Amino acid sequence: MTIARRDTYTPETLLSVAVQVFNERGYDGTSMEHLSKAAGISKSSIYHHVAGKEELLRRAVSRALDGLFGILDEEHARGGRAADRLEYVVRRMVEVLIAELPYVTLLLRVRGNTATERWALERRRDFDHRVAGLLKDAAADGDVREDVEVRLATRLVFGMINSIVEWYRPDGRGATEREVTDAVVRLVFSGLRRD
Repeated sequence: MTIARRDTYTPETLLSVAVQVFNERGYDGTSMEHLSKAAGISKSSIYHHVAGKEELLRRAVSRALDGLFGILDEEHARGGRAADRLEYVVRRMVEVLIAELPYVTLLLRVRGNTATERWALERRRDFDHRVAGLLKDAAADGDVREDVEVRLATRLVFGMINSIVEWYRPDGRGATEREVTDAVVRLVFSGLRRD
């Protein structure tokens, strides 16, 4: 990692470094010393920007969660048939995951060991329930298959989308963001929609 000069650090750039270290070492395995070394600044300089490690975690997972919840407020997620809204939400979930890859990766790795992690897990569950509600509504409308239980289908969809954090790298050598997004939507909805 390139070490930036101390005067170039802002709360946002410090957050970016912290997320990288959290993802590499795990949140529990990261100390303020690790963060200060990765950032190339003293621990006291970090405390100038944030109260501590948990504040960095909360800012990071908030960024991921705000991106996901923001989808549900978008026009195409609020109007129309439930199946169409669900398809839009799934597409946007993949787009947000890729756009905020390090932040969503961290969100998916929290385990509930701190107050911030428990808060993040609760918000994730709320988001998951809202998306599951769309799938349930689409099933009630008769637009998706009835032979796949809604809870199972929801878990499979989230599993496919969330697994992207483990293999997708925006390095130009693999699939593009658009190709990944289109593939997920095709696979999910070719399996879910009624013929």
